[in-house]
Formats: sequence, structure tokens, C-alpha cells
Amino acid sequence: MSGYAAVVLTGGAARRLGGVDKPGLAVGGRPMRDRVLAAVADAEPRIVVGPDTTPVLADVRLTREEPAGGGPVAAVAAGLALLPPGTTTVALLAGDLPLLTATAVGELRRALAADATADGICHVDADGRRQFLCGIWRAAPLRAAVDRLTADRGGTLTGASVRALLAGLTVAELHWSGGGPPPWFDCDTDDDVRRAEEWTR
Repeated sequence: MSGYAAVVLTGGAARRLGGVDKPGLAVGGRPMRDRVLAAVADAEPRIVVGPDTTPVLADVRLTREEPAGGGPVAAVAAGLALLPPGTTTVALLAGDLPLLTATAVGELRRALAADATADGICHVDADGRRQFLCGIWRAAPLRAAVDRLTADRGGTLTGASVRALLAGLTVAELHWSGGGPPPWFDCDTDDDVRRAEEWTR
């Protein structure tokens, strides 16, 4: 497979966790954000979209959505803006996926490479819900979707949903069949963090 880029979204208010830096919370002794970045260690570039205070590794680029706090689609647009022109595929990942692994990312990449009709592919949770921010996308149709939604919303992406962004794309689904905990598991509550911690023991 050819190379790919990764955009990790680390913004969000984390209201159900008291407004803390959710991706910075430790699971298994490491911040969730760092665990996500480790799962895409072979991506080039790796881009974190989040608050200016977000600490990152030396080879990880940092940017911020415009306006700050503008939501996940604004963050996607900011990440895409930093991709090299020749980028063909990009992983879009939430920063609170502490159980994501390189194996799970590899399965997504292989499945997309084998499906010429799909614009992207994402993991599906146990209830059949698409986890859009645990997926791999072809860069060209994703950029086109950003442009289209921007035009539809009068030039702003503030408050736009990821579902609206991807509504016009052909999305394939991947049910996790590997061993271990589900890679799509995100942490929105204290109970989620505790459960993830148990899975990493």
C-alpha cells in the first residue's frame, strides 16, 4: 500500500468530563492522544488539530481550527490544509480512542485499497453505528466534501457535523474482527475512561 497521512482531532468541550483536556487523560499510563498517534506512527505527516497548549512529539504538526472551537468539521478542514498536495489517503481519528492500534488502522487501509468504489471506510461499533472519526478516507473526495459543505453553509463550517460532511460520500464499513478490545471505543465519560483502563491491563 502507498503511504497515508493522519489527522487527529483533539478539540471539543468534554462537557461530560468536566471540561478537562480529554485527549490528555492517561489510559494505560499514556495520554489517549499519544496512544492514537502511536497507532499511526507510520503516517506522514501526522497532524494534531487542537488547542495551542496541546503537547506533541517533534515530528507531529499542530494546528487549530478556525475559529477556535468551531467544531469537528472546521478541525478536519484545518488538518487537510496542511497535507502535502500528493496525499491520496488520510486517517481521520478522534483523539480519545485509547484502544486504537496499528493493526486496526492497517485493516482499514487494506479494506479501502481493496474497494475501488468507496470514498472512505470507517469502523462500525457493536450497535451498527458508523464511527466516522475512526476511519480512512481518500483525500480528493474528502477535500471536495469540505468545499461543498463550506459553500452550502455560506462560507462557514462552524458547528457543522461530521455526518453532514460525509453525507455525499460513498462510505464502506468495517466490523472489527480482530482480537482484543474494540479500536473504535471512545471515552466520553469517567466510566468510559475506567473501562478503557481495564481493557489495557
